[in-house]
Amino acid sequence: MDDVRRRPVEKKKESTPPPPPPKASDALPLPLYLTNALFFTLFFSVAYFLLHRWRDKIRTCSPLHVLTFSEIAALVCLTASVIYLLGFFGIDFVQSFISRPTSQEDAWYVDDKQQQQKQLQFHIKQVPQQPPKESFSTAPPPTNITALSEEDNEIVKQVVSGSTPSYSLESKLGDCERAAKIRRQALQITSGKSLEGMPLEGFDYESILGQCCEMPVGYVQIPVGVAGPLLLDGEEYTVPMATTEGCLVASTNRGCKAIYASGGATSVLLKDSMTRAPVVRFSTAKRAAQLKLYLQDPNNFDTLSVVFNRSSRFARLQEIKCALAGKNMYIRFCCGTGDAMGMNMISKGVQNVLDFLQTDFPDMDVIGISGNFCSDKKPAAVNWIEGRGKSVVCEAVIKEEVVKKVLKTNVAALVELNMLKNLTGSAMAGTLGGFNAHASNIVSAIYIATGQDPAQNVESSHCITMMEAVNDGKDLHISVTMPSIEVGTVGGGTQLASQSACLNLLGVKGANKENPGSNARLLASIVAGSVLAGELSLMSALAAGQLVKSHMKYNRSCKDVSKIAS
Repeated sequence: MDDVRRRPVEKKKESTPPPPPPKASDALPLPLYLTNALFFTLFFSVAYFLLHRWRDKIRTCSPLHVLTFSEIAALVCLTASVIYLLGFFGIDFVQSFISRPTSQEDAWYVDDKQQQQKQLQFHIKQVPQQPPKESFSTAPPPTNITALSEEDNEIVKQVVSGSTPSYSLESKLGDCERAAKIRRQALQITSGKSLEGMPLEGFDYESILGQCCEMPVGYVQIPVGVAGPLLLDGEEYTVPMATTEGCLVASTNRGCKAIYASGGATSVLLKDSMTRAPVVRFSTAKRAAQLKLYLQDPNNFDTLSVVFNRSSRFARLQEIKCALAGKNMYIRFCCGTGDAMGMNMISKGVQNVLDFLQTDFPDMDVIGISGNFCSDKKPAAVNWIEGRGKSVVCEAVIKEEVVKKVLKTNVAALVELNMLKNLTGSAMAGTLGGFNAHASNIVSAIYIATGQDPAQNVESSHCITMMEAVNDGKDLHISVTMPSIEVGTVGGGTQLASQSACLNLLGVKGANKENPGSNARLLASIVAGSVLAGELSLMSALAAGQLVKSHMKYNRSCKDVSKIAS
């Protein structure tokens, strides 16, 4: 043991930190702040000297190109200082190239297919470090990055960097679903937010291109329930309703049941007329009034109708109404639009008439094709009074036994509640077209399900609900008057697969070739009938004191929200 030679224990060498990367400022003979001060002083001094010299030459009419030795020296110093200052401001830029690791430099160009996922994760980490064009979130990147092909990953990088605009993907790739996948991937990277839970596949993106939605990244799922059968004008309809509000479909369904048990409801279409109102301006109010008289002269209407109706085989000009505000005039064109909702159709017709009027009124200045006297997607008295789209009245007589057994209340309580809530209460609130309990609930649900413009729920929900006791106070007469239901069965979202299926369920899919416009008119009547059912059921729940109880039963989730993963 003594002969065993012990090897000396080598001490572990401590790792020394690598020397700092070289800086461009190390090449300067003086400290950086002294060099900067020297050249700044030189720049401003020689600039001041040269300006004074040239001013004197201009005053004495001496040629500027004849230079003295001092002026030549000043120009040399000025040039040297400008070169230095430009270099000074570029030092950090040069430094970034000197100290950049080459391993990261080449990481983007790895061609091995097995490294695709690593490349994408590296890209996700690197994007926040690059100088972004917009401020992105600092949240950690999403983990549910969809695996794409190598070519698509390259396009994602181009979208993230801004070299390929996101909106141009469809035209560039010629594949709408692939474009949506790439755009979605780029969005998750740039935002740092996950879109997990929003479905992407299973949707026909070709059907919305240039018509319904731009730059799609998926689609939102809204459940569709059915209420009915609604017995309206002797026909039964099962009404589709797309909503996320619990109780709404169940309540409307109860109203349909009460109407059915009482013999059904009847509807009357009062008017079918879409509107568009451009605003034009003249130099004087007198001149604007002359155009007003011209447009409202019956002798000119036939000529204007021919010009207007050229826009479509379904467009039919019905009337023109004018309103003056000083030298500005608002021209409200009213026309039939067949089975289309008709905003685009009527806009083309209005443009035809405006072009025609320029011949006799060359001083007319068209400020806008829409002057808000239409009035579209805004609550307005002109729609409430004059109507827009389809004006419908729907009524029903609910028998006393149905009021008691199905609606769980009585006629007197419903009549009193309607007067104090829908009429007096709405008047106290200063409402405009809102003399109802919840017409917009039903209108919105049907609009979303059938591909209508949801924003037009604003004026389409104008409704006054009337209730009174009839037949010696035993039965209830209920009616809804809706002057501006704006619907169509062709165009827009009606051609999408799900929405088209809902229209087909109601028997109003597409255009009616035998009687153009009848499908859209029938859809408007169904909307009014459904509102009637919804008003009847909700008012009964309020009169019976069941509203809170039913909402707690049907409009509250039983899930423990604290246990649901975010």
